[in-house]
Amino acid sequence: MEGRVLIIGLGLIGGSLAMCIKAQHPGAELIGFDADGNQMDLAMMLGVIDRAAGSIELEAPKADLIIIATPVLTSGSIIESLAVLQLKKEVIVTDTGSTKGYISKKASCLRAKGIAFIGGHPMAGSHKSGVASAKKILFENAFYLLTPDITVRSETVDRLKAWLSGTRAKFLDVSPEEHDYLTGVVSHFPHIIAASLVHQASRADEENSLVNRLAAGGFRDITRIASSNPRMWRDILLQNREVLISLLTDWQDEMGRVKELLVTNDKDSIYDFFDTAKKYRDGLPVSDKGAIPSFYDLFVDVPDYPGVISEITGYLAVENISITNIRIIETREDIYGVLVISFQTPEDRARAKDCIGRNTDYDMSDAK
Repeated sequence: MEGRVLIIGLGLIGGSLAMCIKAQHPGAELIGFDADGNQMDLAMMLGVIDRAAGSIELEAPKADLIIIATPVLTSGSIIESLAVLQLKKEVIVTDTGSTKGYISKKASCLRAKGIAFIGGHPMAGSHKSGVASAKKILFENAFYLLTPDITVRSETVDRLKAWLSGTRAKFLDVSPEEHDYLTGVVSHFPHIIAASLVHQASRADEENSLVNRLAAGGFRDITRIASSNPRMWRDILLQNREVLISLLTDWQDEMGRVKELLVTNDKDSIYDFFDTAKKYRDGLPVSDKGAIPSFYDLFVDVPDYPGVISEITGYLAVENISITNIRIIETREDIYGVLVISFQTPEDRARAKDCIGRNTDYDMSDAK
């Protein structure tokens, strides 16, 4: 593919998409714009983009592809500003937001002018942000949902997929409504539940301080997504409120049934409750990326002595293996502790396991 690509928003997603497009389509010119001038300067310095845009108004009319990689509310405003510009007739405008109903309505102003808008949502991410964290491999094997309007020609959708082919993602075409329901079930709603569990633990901690100490293990892991950006999740919930209200109603009914099983001491039904959940959960794809970024943890049994963490991370640094998180648990004097290292891909975890195994005699496992 050749032409000009304007990427608005040079964060993790926008920067990673720029890297994918640049690698796959060397004949394309990558222009980047970000409200934060420092991010544009950094993107230029890192070679993520070919040049920085002076303004959206100046560059958008010359672009063949416009990718809006900003928070959803900001994306809505940008779409409205694009609608008043004289864009190319064959330009494709897409976004990367995690809700599509709101964006689809906003894009009606572009459709009214005959501009092809195709909503997009690459279902991959990281706990790191900014263009410095951008990676060309971020989207590999991840689902990339597209929500083309019925007025968009199939060849136009194929052209967008060709532009994005360097992501190595799995493209799925769905309606905006279907998208918001699917992401509500497997992403938005779980974030609500994780935050609710943390609130419950916080209240219990006021009665018994041991709660905080005991929550440092598995509880901390299953509620990890509660540490996500509060402002972003406030906006997501408000934009997908109807789906989430329905899911919350179903959840309340489900919890009511569980409560009744406990009241009636229904042993068989309680067993079935957990057994059915286990079977469905065990049948979920192991290697596929989903709506919530995966964590590939490596558990290393290490002795408690000064410098043990820097020793391990030093081995990984020599082989250029990147980690996303690291912590140590259950460590006491003269007793082996567990070092938990998180990686972004299973390949990085496998490389790390091999690296540590060659340099130490510590026991390791992928699960604990």
